[in-house]
This record gives sequence, structure tokens and C-alpha cells, in this order.
Amino acid sequence: MRHRSTSRAIYELLSSMRFAISLLTVLGIASIIGTVLKQNEPYNNYLNQFGPFWFPIFEKLGLYAVYNSVWFLVILDFLVLSTGTCIARQTRPMLKDMRGFREHAKENSLSQFQHHARVLSTRPTGQARDAALAYLGKAGFKVRINAREDGVLLAAKQGSWTRIGYFLAHASIVLICFGGLLDGNLPLKLQMALGGKTTTSGNQLIADIKPESRLGLDNWSFRGNVFIPEGKSANVAVLNVQDGILLQDLPFSVSLRKFHLEHYDSGMPKRFASDIVITDTATGKSVEKTIEVNKPFEFDGIMMYQASFEDGGSRLRLIAHDLRPGSATAPFATGGAVGDSVKVPAPGFDYTLELGSFRPFNIENMAKDEQAETGLAANLEKHLGSGARSPTKKDMRNVGPSVQYKLRDSAGQAREYQNYMQPIEQDGAWYLLAGMRDSPSAPFRFMRIPVDADGKPDSFFAIRSILLDKSRHAEIASRFTATALGKDASEAIRGRMQETTRKTLELFAIGGFDSVGKFIESTIPEAERNKAADIFIKILEGSAWEASKLARASAGQPAVELDQKHGRLLRDTLNATSDSQHYGAPLYFQLAGFDEVRATVLQVTRSPGKPIVYFGSLLLVLGVFAMLYIRERRLFVLIKDSGDALIALSANRKSMDVEEAFRRHRDALATLLNPPAQP
Repeated sequence: MRHRSTSRAIYELLSSMRFAISLLTVLGIASIIGTVLKQNEPYNNYLNQFGPFWFPIFEKLGLYAVYNSVWFLVILDFLVLSTGTCIARQTRPMLKDMRGFREHAKENSLSQFQHHARVLSTRPTGQARDAALAYLGKAGFKVRINAREDGVLLAAKQGSWTRIGYFLAHASIVLICFGGLLDGNLPLKLQMALGGKTTTSGNQLIADIKPESRLGLDNWSFRGNVFIPEGKSANVAVLNVQDGILLQDLPFSVSLRKFHLEHYDSGMPKRFASDIVITDTATGKSVEKTIEVNKPFEFDGIMMYQASFEDGGSRLRLIAHDLRPGSATAPFATGGAVGDSVKVPAPGFDYTLELGSFRPFNIENMAKDEQAETGLAANLEKHLGSGARSPTKKDMRNVGPSVQYKLRDSAGQAREYQNYMQPIEQDGAWYLLAGMRDSPSAPFRFMRIPVDADGKPDSFFAIRSILLDKSRHAEIASRFTATALGKDASEAIRGRMQETTRKTLELFAIGGFDSVGKFIESTIPEAERNKAADIFIKILEGSAWEASKLARASAGQPAVELDQKHGRLLRDTLNATSDSQHYGAPLYFQLAGFDEVRATVLQVTRSPGKPIVYFGSLLLVLGVFAMLYIRERRLFVLIKDSGDALIALSANRKSMDVEEAFRRHRDALATLLNPPAQP
């Protein structure tokens, strides 16, 4: 008896509306999270976004793949069970109520209705019944007659099909949840939990991935990405699962003939599409198709969408500049394809160049300080120490190609760099931007390399090489002293000036402006530091001018006058030379050219539950329409032999037109039951 009582309690809980609404509320909150938080991203992205504290908490909650999490699928299961049980529990009484006319209603019950009225009936009972019956039929009511000892009751109803909306709405929830379960990866989770499947890393060849990390053609539901360079083909999709990947075999291969990319005048992508050839593995049949954004294509039950595009292994040509002080190594050429790891082809450099990514265009906000909001301009100013705040106006421009790479030393340590190919205007001058960062989570810090009138950084590297070469400091000091003091200065003053200049150049060659600043702070009283700093800056600027003249003479170039333009170039050269001391690498790789190879990224999905979800959504619309717009009304007319009549109306929902309908039926029936006397 106790077991039966417990089972009954569980049954009533599952079939209760409150339980179903609670589950729907939880699913609604989870869906909001899944909409706001981008799903199925690599775990490193979430770690960078939320940090080491919140990342494992959100991982345990399954928020990075909400719709495929175990608790979400379990809630769907319970919602299907609860709604189905609720339908089963309510079907019999609701069908009975739909078929019933309630013709046995008592007079006392009818008199308790909100809408009821008593009228006179001067006609004989039979005639009054026939007149009322004819009126109700004409008004669209179905009527059942119940003869009584003291009269007759006409029980009429219309709109009973509004109850079908209940079944449609609840059945739609069952279908939508069932479709969601079909498209979920619950079977895959069971395989992984039981040891059948394990994820693997993406840093390996597809042929090397073991069978336990591959899914067969019999997998009924999946969503993954296919990466295809131009001229290549692929027959597997990559599924991001937790912190690894799984490979999904496809029943066909996809070849990319051509990738189309069109831009607006600002450089923003306007249209991208893929000309593909799909070849069925079993039959060898091929189909040509162009897939664009919002124009998917279905083949063999698998839907293909144009998701994005990436680099497909472009060939890059680089020029390496030696940044080591005093080095005589001339710039040398190197390069490779995106994704390659290349040994630096020069003696004395035990480094590996890892070409990470290439972007043929970069859209950045290049508005002036008083206009800028975000973008490269604001980022550069931030890293260069500017405290200016930018308003909202934007100036989006294409600043040209860029390459992102890592330079790894013999100990395995690496830093990441991002260099732009074309000079970019900043504050009225043109620079090559060279960014670096120590970790993927950190932003790039940019060094601005000034370019000369030809748009090349050759002048900067030539002046820098002389400034940082200790063997030439004495020569620079002598030339600067002769220019600064003239012929009338004594030998003692000349000697002190040369020594001061040589010491300043030595400090600058060690750590740039930082070394000079530390020397000033440690040797000069605080009250004299600003004056001393101005002197050191003038010495460095004069030395840079002498280095510039030496560089031009070595290159066989004619001398130039020190005007405003060349003065700006010298100051920018000093700044970039100081920044290069903290660049963290002995080489700067300048992007000199490229042969672009594009690749498309197609999202492929197999969703057996999609038509079920669509059908359930249709039923939901029909059900809501039936419940809202089909009005159930029951009209009772009790005609008594005594000459009295009782008219009562009930409705499934209270509304303003119920009162009007009752008055209309009451007045019409009162006239029929008590017609005016004939003259």
C-alpha cells in the first residue's frame, strides 16, 4: 500500500502543471545563457575571457555547451515525460467535457452563473421549446434536450474545439523537446563516459588521429566545421568537444574550386561565397554548387552553411632585420607557408619561425584622437602612453596585410609578434607597426618604426645600427662636439662634452631611454633632473643627426639639411630605437610579399530532429490560436411549465463581448418565449 501511494505521488508530480512550468523556466534561463555566451569555442578562449577562477566553475556547470550538457538533456527528458504524462492524465476528462452538454444541470446551479436571467414564457412549453431550439441552431449552437417533470432544459454549446488547442500546445512541447533530444549529443556523451570515444588535440595530421577520436557515418546528429583551402578537398568535419576535438566522417567529399570575396569601399567584407564540388563517396556522383551566407545547401541529409573564411596556407616572403647591437649581419630573405615552422636561415640564430596567421586586409578605426572610440589608433596611443579619451566617431579603413608569428628559441620559449606590411599614418607621420606580446591572453604592444620618403624603414635601421654600435660611439661624440661647440671652445670643455656624449650613447645602447632615466635618478639631485633630462635629450638628438649623416655617407647618398621633416624622423628613430631594446627578439621580420591562398569554412550539420521541431512549432502556433480565438460558450435555457424561464451563459474566458453576447441572446429568447400581443 505504501509503494502504491509513493508511485501515485510521483505520477501526480510528473503530471502537474507546476512541475512542467518549473522545467520550462530552467530551460528558458539556460537558453538565455546559451544565446549570450558563444557556444562550443576552444577552452582557451573561455579561460582568457573568464580567468582561472570562474573558468572551471562554468566548465563544471556545462555553460560552454549548454544545449549539449547532460543536465540540459536530462531536463528535456523530464519535460517530455512530464508533458506527456500531463496530456495522458487530462485527455479523458477533457474529451468527456468536449463531448458533454451538461444537460443534467440543476436549476440552482444555473442560477449561480454570473450571466443569468429569468424571463416569462407565455407560450406552451412545446412551442417555446421549438422556438428556442430554432434560434439556438441558427445562432451556431449544438443543442441537447433534457425533458423534466416541470419543463424542459435546452443545453447548447459552441466552440468546444478550443480544447484541442490544449492538446496541440502540449503536444508541441513534447515534439520540440523530443527533436532537441534527437539533435543533442547524449549518445556521444554516453560513449565518452563508457570509454568508447575520447577527444584529441587539433595539432596533428588527420591521418594520425586514432579511431577512438573519430565518429562514423552512423552518427545520427552532429554539428561541425569543414576547413577547405582552394584547390583542396575534405571529407571529415571537426567537432569541438570540451578542450579537444572529434572527427566526423562524411559520406561525401567537398572540393573548393574558388572562394569569392568582395569588399565595400571601406574594406569591410560585403560578400563571400564558395564554389564547391560535392562527390558522393558511395556512387561517385558529383554536384556543383555555390554556397553563400544565408544560402545553405543540403546533400544526403546533411546541411552545409557558409560559416566563415580563413587563410589556406598563403606563401609569405619576409625580410629579416638583425636587431642585435653592433651586429653587421645584413638583412636576409626568408619565408614559408602559413602554418609552417621554419628554421631561421642565418648563422648565429638558433630560432624557429612559426608562421601562425596571415590577414590580407585589416579594418581598423583610424579616426583622430578627438574622434576615435576604439581600434588600432586608440590601442596604439594607449600603449604609447597617451591618456586621451576618445569620443564616438569612427573612421574605418583598410590598413593592409599583416602577419602573425611566433619566434621560438632553442629552449622552447616563444613570444608572439604581429607586423603590418604597409606604413600606417599616425600623428602626421608614417610608420611600420610591429607588435609583440608575451602570452595569448595579453594585448599586443606596438613599436612604431618610422619610414623615409620612399616608404621604407632603411634609414631607421641604418641610423639605429650606428647609434647602438659601441665601436662608433667615440666617432659620433667627436662629430657632435665639433658641431655643438664650434672652434672657440677649449680642449677641456671639448673633452668633457665628448665624454658626456659617449656615456649617454653607451647608456642609451644598453636600455634606451629607461637606462638614461635611471642614471639621471641615481646621480642627479631631484631639483636638477628636468634640466639634465633636457640636456641628455638634446645630446641624443644631435648624436642621431650625426649618425644619420654617417649612414647616408656609407650608403653613397647626398647630404641633407636638418629641416622639420628630418628632425621628426630623427626623434621617431630615437623612440623606435629605445622601444626596440624591449622588443624581446633579435630579429624583426618585415612582410615583403605574399601569394594568397584562401580557404572556406563550412558548417555541416545533421539534424534529424529539425523537421520534428518545425512541426512542433507549427502545432504550437495552431494550439495558441485555438485557445485564444476559438471561444467556448454554453447557453442553457430552462423552460418551465409554470411559465417561467431561466437563461444562463458560461464562457471559458471572461471578456467584454461575453456580456454583450449574453444580452443579445437573452433579449432574443425573451421575445421568442413571450411574444408581444397581436393587435
